[in-house]
Amino acid sequence: MSLEVEGSSSTPKQLPALKMLDCTLRVSAIPLSIASISLTVTDHQSNETFGKIEFHNLLGLKYMVLISAICAAYAFTSAASSWLRVLAIKAWIFFLSDQVIAYLMVTSVAAVSEIVYLGYKGDREVTWSEACSSFGKFCSRMGIGLVFHALALCCFLSLSVISAFRAFSVFDPPCVSSKEEEEDRRDN
Repeated sequence: MSLEVEGSSSTPKQLPALKMLDCTLRVSAIPLSIASISLTVTDHQSNETFGKIEFHNLLGLKYMVLISAICAAYAFTSAASSWLRVLAIKAWIFFLSDQVIAYLMVTSVAAVSEIVYLGYKGDREVTWSEACSSFGKFCSRMGIGLVFHALALCCFLSLSVISAFRAFSVFDPPCVSSKEEEEDRRDN
């Protein structure tokens, strides 16, 4: 394992197109996350019969806003630092961070997807009626916010694959000694 500067002779050269794609995905996640936050936080609707509904009434929406904010901050920080030349250990930091962000985003997309589904379909088994016929504007904005959040998730799923490639391409494959090769030939 070597911890040399990226681009040195013992580490593989980073593909310029891959680096550009990485940076583009990181920068793209920022406005998607901000749009998701903006749509969700400003989402509210009043109804004479059922009262008022706002995003903070639903825990899943608050969770999505929190994860979107973390995602936007991380995307900004990682996009800025992706162009810095540092030790090869940076590939591992990006790999681990991208994985954590992607997993957090999967959980928030799942939580809000359930809310959207219940809003449109309800759940007859527990006698929840659908609410979107009464709060259509609220549900529409919530759905659009979820789409932006899901697009940011797609960016981070792609970044997870790219950062995994970068992290694991830093190291050479394990060497097999001649004695082990000889034993493998005899076994086969």
